[in-house]
Amino acid sequence: MRQPPSERIAVDAIKAWRLAACLWSVIPILVTIALFVLAYLFDFSYWFGAIFIAISLIEIIISVIMIPSLRWKRWRYQVFDQEIYIQHGILIVSRTLVPMIRVQHVDTKQGPILKKYGLASLTISTAATTHEIPALLNEEASALRDQISELARVEQDDV
Repeated sequence: MRQPPSERIAVDAIKAWRLAACLWSVIPILVTIALFVLAYLFDFSYWFGAIFIAISLIEIIISVIMIPSLRWKRWRYQVFDQEIYIQHGILIVSRTLVPMIRVQHVDTKQGPILKKYGLASLTISTAATTHEIPALLNEEASALRDQISELARVEQDDV
């Protein structure tokens, strides 16, 4: 069996993923507040709100505290002359080989959260699907984009 890829994504990915999870966790908190307001206005049991608070807290602990660091530990990639090797997943670890000859184009993208931490994601498109290497440092993402583009061009010239 092949060894796991050696390159890791940026450590700041954990902070970015935690911030994104915090923003998404606002939704269950708002639903919980709405349940308490409805319980007050329509005089029904506060147990629904209490149960939803417990569920929301468990969700926040898992998605904000646990998952980002586990996700970072599993995300790895490596670029070879003939292929790109990507590994990710928490419970189910997926290992993907993308042949350079199949690469059609390579993009970098950066949303507001990634921009805050100086990160960018690299997207590798083939005819069948798109693969992403998230949360690389800006310079690293640009250099990797150029390297993959050059290697893919060389592979296509050889055909």
